[in-house]
Amino acid sequence: METLDFAPATRAVAAVVTGIGEDQLGNPTPCPGLTVADLLDHLGGLALAFTWAATKQTPEGGTEAAFDGSRLSPTWRAEIPAALDELAVAWTDPAAYAGMTMAGPVEMPGEVAALVALDEVVVHGWDLARATGLPYDPDEAAVLACLGFASSFDVPPDAGAGPFGPPVPVPDSAPALDRLAGATGRDPAWRP
Repeated sequence: METLDFAPATRAVAAVVTGIGEDQLGNPTPCPGLTVADLLDHLGGLALAFTWAATKQTPEGGTEAAFDGSRLSPTWRAEIPAALDELAVAWTDPAAYAGMTMAGPVEMPGEVAALVALDEVVVHGWDLARATGLPYDPDEAAVLACLGFASSFDVPPDAGAGPFGPPVPVPDSAPALDRLAGATGRDPAWRP
């Protein structure tokens, strides 16, 4: 598999992260029951987990990409963008895509882990931007890669959720980011 360029997507998400005000940490997000702080905690954790997945490292005690805003470090505005930068660098190595790897408790092929990681970054960047009213313009190539990945799951109509929650119908003529939001169970029109 050809390597994915995470850097434009991670930079776009880092710009959102650094723009979030302390007074916005309790804002609701498109993810039911989760606050901005909860998603920031998750984003930082998943950046580390998928960096380790790329480098085929298994840290002592494993990894956890929880949703617990109470765990945010006082320096989260610096730490999360730095973790996103490390994630982008880790996935530039073609060896990251070879063989099997672990992302948290889940074993998967490296090339699948890359798509999962990119999808998590791009979609949660959208979640955070929507929840805070900040601008978000992720790289179109990353959005299209994520849309292809998210759309690849064949969820029978009676099955309900699929891997991301129930898909939200979005017209094929809608922008790719809106279609990605819908494919991952989000309403593109969501506002706090």
